[in-house]
Amino acid sequence: MNQLDLNQKHAVITGGAQGIGFAVATRMLKSGASVALWDMDAKRLDQTRAELSALGKVTTHVLNLTQLDQVEQATAQTLAQHGQIDILVNNAGITGGNAATWELDPKVWREVIDVNLMAPYYVCRCVVPHMISRNYGRIVNVASVAGKEGNPNASHYSASKAGVIALTKSLGKELATKGIMVNAVAPAAAKTAMFATMTEQH
Repeated sequence: MNQLDLNQKHAVITGGAQGIGFAVATRMLKSGASVALWDMDAKRLDQTRAELSALGKVTTHVLNLTQLDQVEQATAQTLAQHGQIDILVNNAGITGGNAATWELDPKVWREVIDVNLMAPYYVCRCVVPHMISRNYGRIVNVASVAGKEGNPNASHYSASKAGVIALTKSLGKELATKGIMVNAVAPAAAKTAMFATMTEQH
């Protein structure tokens, strides 16, 4: 594994208890960063902290990312514990299952939009002003190839991830002169717990 230089850097990773978020946290810790893991799965967060603490400083924060007040509280707690936030990885997400657009439950559609698009917006709303005050920041939003292509039987997920890509482009331009870089990655399928929520046919 090539070594990154993240010494003295402090990262927030949403959905950091498992899957891609866990892998990102592991890599950052091995590269010298401290990490704050934001997730709603308290039990899994405890397990993850126990696994990763030997690699460096790990704090965990249990919250619902779709609730702005909880995101504000987690931001304040993280700043108190880490002193600063240099890196933000908006990774948390859900698939919402698979069905044709006209068959999807509107409540499920809204939940996917809330978790996959509203939550990254809330997190950026809370974290970005701190980065601006320091004239430094690195933000990575985890989108999906579905946001580029529009996967059949996943219109809610595809629309949410297309929104993440557009959010990234807008935010990146807004912050281009403030020492803050904003990028998105668009993975295809990865064998994680979320992957298991999709049908074999999909």
